[in-house]
Amino acid sequence: MKRIYTLFILCMLGMGVYAQRLSVSVLGDSYSTFEGFMTPASNELWYYCKTRDNTDVTEVTQTWWWQTIKENGWKLDTNNSYSGATIGYSGYSGNDYSARSFITRMDNIGNPDIIFIFGGTNDSWAGEKVGEYKWAEWNYGDFYTYRPAMAYLLNYLQLHHPNVAIYFIINDGLREDITESSKVICDHYGVPYIMLKDIDKQNGHPTIKGMRQIADQVSAAVKR
Repeated sequence: MKRIYTLFILCMLGMGVYAQRLSVSVLGDSYSTFEGFMTPASNELWYYCKTRDNTDVTEVTQTWWWQTIKENGWKLDTNNSYSGATIGYSGYSGNDYSARSFITRMDNIGNPDIIFIFGGTNDSWAGEKVGEYKWAEWNYGDFYTYRPAMAYLLNYLQLHHPNVAIYFIINDGLREDITESSKVICDHYGVPYIMLKDIDKQNGHPTIKGMRQIADQVSAAVKR
């Protein structure tokens, strides 16, 4: 009888530990993609489970988000990342990127305990204008500039995911106005930002080494 009681207690403790595991969602661009792990599966990718000339990352376990989730004892809820995605609606060569933008996809990230937003890179590379800071009463045209689009993004996520920890990851090597704007907007909404440093890259994207560096820097920032 004593043995059965002990086993029951151990099972209950195990269930308690499992129930306490935090879930993580990622809203990102190409840096956070990987074949077979995107929601929806139709999102364009940069990283595949096969050898390619433009990257040495060929396994999901090499990605920054997989390593971060695994090593912190969390679990993946949703990864809605899309290669080439901008936070605003302005894309490369002046094209309309509203279909893949962060603010178009932000309502499809599940129901996590933690949200990592990793964006701004394509806004910087595509030459998107930063626009003016705007904290309310946005209109559709506002979203073609970076500042209003990012403010709307953070405002929406905080309203629809109360009591959820939101982190914004800022890539290194971006335009100064994009980096500074990201920091100002994060501070306005009280969203911690993680400023990456010296990430190893190939064709502008993290290598295996770079993914490891991102995972380390993200984990260290969250623990702080």
